[in-house]
Amino acid sequence: MGQNLHMTSGETRESQYEALSRQWPALFMGETNRTANLANAAAVLMSAFGWHWVGFYLVDFESDELVLGPFQGPLACTRLFHGKGVCAAAWDTKLAQVVADVEAFPGHVVCSSKTKSELVLPILVDDDVVAVLDIDSDERNDFTKMDAAGLRPLVDCLSENWIEWK
Repeated sequence: MGQNLHMTSGETRESQYEALSRQWPALFMGETNRTANLANAAAVLMSAFGWHWVGFYLVDFESDELVLGPFQGPLACTRLFHGKGVCAAAWDTKLAQVVADVEAFPGHVVCSSKTKSELVLPILVDDDVVAVLDIDSDERNDFTKMDAAGLRPLVDCLSENWIEWK
C-alpha cells in the first residue's frame, strides 16, 4: 500500500481528481482486505477535499439493505432502504446521483442536518451494485457531473478488485 499520496495544495478540484486517478491502484496494492481499502479511500477523499462526510454503504444481499461501511465524518445512518434517499437512488438505478440541494430531493434521508448537497456513485460487479460511495457537502451546489467523472477511476478500481478483496 502506498503511504504517501502526491497532492499539491491550491490545485483545482479537477486536477486533484486527475492526480488521484493515477494513484488509486498504488494505494490498494498489496492489501486484500476490503474494509482497509475502503477506509483508506474514504480517508484520502476527506483529506483531499474536506467534505462534510465521505464513506461507503455496502449492499447486504440477505436483508436487501445498504449497510454503513468505512467512512470519515460525523455519525451516520447505519441502514438505508430501497426507494428512500440519494444512496437508494444510485443503488436502484445503477447511476451516479448528483444532488445540488438535498432538501429538494424526494425522499431524502437526513443523516446530518448539515448536509446540503450530495454525490453518490454505485460500485458495480457483474452489473450488480455491491456498494455505493456517498459524499456529503455542507454547501449547496457543491457537486457537478465533473465530480462524478473525476471519481469514476476510484469506483472503477474498487469494482475491478471487489471480488478479490475479502
